[in-house]
Amino acid sequence: MKTTLIIMAAGIGSRFGGGIKQLAQMGPGGEIIMDYSIYDAKEAGFDKVVFIIRKDIEQEFRRVIGDRIGRHIEVEYVFQELDDLPEGYKVPEGRTKPWGTGQAILCSKDVVKEPFVIINADDYYGKEAFVKLHDYLVSQPEKKKEFEMGMAGFVLKNTLSDNGAVTRGICEADKEGILTKVIETTGIRRDDSGRIVCDNPEVQKWITEEDRVSMNMWAGYPEFIEYLEAGFCEFLQNQKGDPCKKEYLLPTIVDKLIHEGRARVKVLDTQDKWFGVTYKEDKPAVENAFKNLIAQGVYPENLWG
Repeated sequence: MKTTLIIMAAGIGSRFGGGIKQLAQMGPGGEIIMDYSIYDAKEAGFDKVVFIIRKDIEQEFRRVIGDRIGRHIEVEYVFQELDDLPEGYKVPEGRTKPWGTGQAILCSKDVVKEPFVIINADDYYGKEAFVKLHDYLVSQPEKKKEFEMGMAGFVLKNTLSDNGAVTRGICEADKEGILTKVIETTGIRRDDSGRIVCDNPEVQKWITEEDRVSMNMWAGYPEFIEYLEAGFCEFLQNQKGDPCKKEYLLPTIVDKLIHEGRARVKVLDTQDKWFGVTYKEDKPAVENAFKNLIAQGVYPENLWG
């Protein structure tokens, strides 16, 4: 069965000093974080990569990674743009950014016709999650709901940045590991005493470093992408929120489908440690992390030979 890796790489990267943080070199041979994710995905059995990018970074993106990766795995490109809206809708005056991760995945509907896994471009996930999600997809779980999905469940303490607060989807699951709730939570960090704190007063009452979190690593089937189109129209019609800032976000979309009884999401736990460039100050730590993984034999020094 063919499987696809979808990489969301259209972020503006303002917290990375205005540069294109997804294309910052991290490995000894000039590799970027996406190189390692694609390497791990290919090793786990994925056959194709779909890059979701902006048109204004296409030339540099192809030069830095796309043309090179295309020698090792099938590659497709789709574009996420602010004005890529359903017929009858227009961009609100004053809005400058695209509409979030849900819109990003919707952009891939014409090229993704097989089971898929979604990841962020600037996050390193480790090998375990790719294997577990790929195996989940090809096993074709018994269909008990309209949408059968999988999610990599990372341990919160393994996903923190030393350089500032992060946003994570805090997850709750039942005894069988089926997701019951995702709470998109901002401002997660350790305070001076080492305690986990966040911006959500309700979540703050019970959050711990051992909680499972979503890192936007979802597994699903093409019908979920088809649903995103109708869901996007519903989102745009909703008058709640600032039209210049509100976002159509995957954790919120999945949480809504769960509560409507339409989605069943299996949480596949991983103990791998996340790292990424949320802040420009993260870059030296990420470079050092890849050096250590190479020294341990997890990756070859010349990744693609």
